[in-house]
Amino acid sequence: MKTVRIGLAGFGTVGSAVYRNLNREADLILERTGILPEITAIAVRNPRKSRPGGHFPSALVVRQPRDLVKRDDVDIIVEVMGGCTTARDLIFAALRAHKPVVTANKALLAEHGRAIFGESNRLNVPIYFEASVAGGIPIIQSLRQGLVANRFHLIYGIVNGTCNYILTKMSEENLPFEEVLREAQALGYAEADPSFDIDGVDAAHKAAILASLAHGGCVDFHQVHMEGIRNVSSIDVQFGHLLGYEIKLLAIIRWQSENKVEVRVHPTLIPRTNRLAATRGVTNAIVVRGHVVGDIKLSGPGAGGDATSSAILSNIVEAATHLHSSSDDRSPAYLCAKGPEVVPISNVVSRYYLRLSVADRPGVMAQISSILGKAHIGISSVIQPEGHEGKVVPLIFMIHDARFDAMNQALKHIQNLQCVKAKPVMLRVESFES
Repeated sequence: MKTVRIGLAGFGTVGSAVYRNLNREADLILERTGILPEITAIAVRNPRKSRPGGHFPSALVVRQPRDLVKRDDVDIIVEVMGGCTTARDLIFAALRAHKPVVTANKALLAEHGRAIFGESNRLNVPIYFEASVAGGIPIIQSLRQGLVANRFHLIYGIVNGTCNYILTKMSEENLPFEEVLREAQALGYAEADPSFDIDGVDAAHKAAILASLAHGGCVDFHQVHMEGIRNVSSIDVQFGHLLGYEIKLLAIIRWQSENKVEVRVHPTLIPRTNRLAATRGVTNAIVVRGHVVGDIKLSGPGAGGDATSSAILSNIVEAATHLHSSSDDRSPAYLCAKGPEVVPISNVVSRYYLRLSVADRPGVMAQISSILGKAHIGISSVIQPEGHEGKVVPLIFMIHDARFDAMNQALKHIQNLQCVKAKPVMLRVESFES
């Protein structure tokens, strides 16, 4: 039996689940691995605060996260407090004290990963981060180990459960965005300030991490294009159904050419026959296309205490194995290096769904078609519901492949037409065919 002692930084939803599940499953972990994990210290800002995950012995409490690093009875640091400043300081201190780190902090890794992995590599002290992307889905391990013989031409997926819950309810119950968002907040699926989720920031952090792992270098998070779901309305969802599509917030990582990769997050129309279209509620799902294995799909709970703690416990066992062996388990050298060039969104080619609110009168279609034609943008189909002369009606265009900058320029001219009565809505369309 090999005992490993853990310092836990943070005791919110995830931290309390790690504490609960580790204590409950310690014997199972011991039986399967020969390692007995034990939490010997917990850093919390306010020990008296009421916590939904329950209480813990006061003897374990330390006030400052960095105090965990100084303790002789802590072998591994588990960081689940979130944020970037204090968490970054803690992780650097742990690495310099030669204590392995387990973290679920996607924002920290996406924005400061190159420096963190560089320090890990320099000191030969590992950092484990399975829980940083898609909760309980073992996507990090799959990319680093299970699919190591593959080049990844395409990775796409639903990596934010809050947005998927909202879009699912809008699709199934024809409810407006604002109403479903309030319901998600009441159920605890969305924060009081939901902008981190619904504006695409959370998904973009995860996309940056996946792109870095898949393409041999640290991808700059600030180059990731992100759009959220605030502007997706129930009318777009229903027209999507009419055309045979579902709308999902997707992270898309597509290899273009040598040292160039698309990394983008945005609402996307995907065919209802696509394997992700039926992914409902807060579930996450990721499709990886490897040049050897082909397409594989990983699906499961992408957030929540238990799902995230499952990934963290797996990483704790990995960290303990490292401690009790002489293996070199530093972070991959490529994560310390500059990654491939992220293709500017202006150069990305997609198909598009375009919804305009126009006056129902003769000549409108000709004006819009003329602008698109001059921009060399092809129209694949048009839907114009019957209206009344002079009334405002929706006009839906499905657009062939076009560069984003060309579409953007055309839209500027279109929305200045007198017949266009509201800001155009433009969503990308992807089929992900091989």
